[in-house]
Amino acid sequence: MNNLIIKNIKSLIQTEEQHIPYVAGSDMAKLPVINNAWLEVKDGLIKDYGSMSDFSAQQFARDAEVIDASDRLVLPAWCDSHTHLVYPKSRDVEYVDKIKGLSYEEIAARGGGILNSAKLMQTASEDQLFEDAMQRLQEIIRWGTGAVEIKSGYGLTLESELKMLRVIRRLKEASPLTIKSSFLGAHSIPMEYRGKQEEYVDLVINEMLPAVAKEDLADYVDVFCDVGFFTVEDTDRILNAAAKYGLTPKIHANELDYSGGIQVGVQHNALSVDHLEFTGDDEIKALLNSGTMPTILPGAAFFLNMAYAPARKMMDAGLPVALASDFNPGSSPSGNMQLIMSMGSVLYRMLPEEVINAVTKNTAYAMGIDKELGSIMKGKKANLVITKPIPGIEYLPYAYGENKVETTILNGVIIK
Repeated sequence: MNNLIIKNIKSLIQTEEQHIPYVAGSDMAKLPVINNAWLEVKDGLIKDYGSMSDFSAQQFARDAEVIDASDRLVLPAWCDSHTHLVYPKSRDVEYVDKIKGLSYEEIAARGGGILNSAKLMQTASEDQLFEDAMQRLQEIIRWGTGAVEIKSGYGLTLESELKMLRVIRRLKEASPLTIKSSFLGAHSIPMEYRGKQEEYVDLVINEMLPAVAKEDLADYVDVFCDVGFFTVEDTDRILNAAAKYGLTPKIHANELDYSGGIQVGVQHNALSVDHLEFTGDDEIKALLNSGTMPTILPGAAFFLNMAYAPARKMMDAGLPVALASDFNPGSSPSGNMQLIMSMGSVLYRMLPEEVINAVTKNTAYAMGIDKELGSIMKGKKANLVITKPIPGIEYLPYAYGENKVETTILNGVIIK
């Protein structure tokens, strides 16, 4: 691997000398920065960095490629800790239903939403799913994403869930992105199991989980614990079963109402609980000092015209917050993390520093990859973005329609 030197960096953002897993509360408004900086990459890792006042070309290998980043910012590439980007077809017809006033729950109750995608998934080929997902991955790289978690959950049968997870495994092998997979067999209740939900939970526990574990197809397990979907009792059963296979939970929680999903996630040491539109004092108390990352998905709340999670209240209470895209065909058809950053500031009143922490360090933690990504630290993987010439970090969430990323570097390699 060639060496890479980035010099004359206007601002090198999110530097750290010692590993800090995540930032919380008032610390989210703090962002370590070196102005007029340089950075060295060797063998795919960050080797060193510092101020240009200490820069000497003689200290580097002669064959190193040099990038002049004058007037540009360099940051860790975004980590997107919640997506469903393996899917068979868009759901734009349901988008019109939403415009006409149908709710998410109403569309789901008549067999639309997740069940619509699940029906199409049964006949979709692995090759086509792979090719379509690769195109989506290439798109999010252009917007600066360097790591992504992808969930199953549009299968809802043993065969289709395994198909999705095998596609995700192929994506891991073929893409330069850092990819994590989550088994989400408990994403919705199939129509044939309506009224006998416990039988579907039995299927998830007794057939799906053992097969997923046998092929080592998932890094995490997820459950949609919410009103109209899976109960706290269902979730508890699934997570107890998943623990036998060493699968750490990541929970869809409290998107539609106060469901108890946050509390059951914390009880099972979930890595993250995601959505969180309905988060009150009890939920905040449960999350404090838990090690579970509260993850907000602005794209879904925006697209569905729902209430927004109380990000400001959560941070003021001392919690960390992560932001992710929820890229999926039904409720957040975009993996553009720069847009998510803008929503964080415009809709959730988060400062630029808080937004950057939420899409780098904290989302890396929510993916379980904080020791290798999420900050500029010696020895970490060189997943970086170099911006276009911009005034400063405030411009990142400010210019919501513009791609501010000029260059994405993954594993120390410039992605063309």
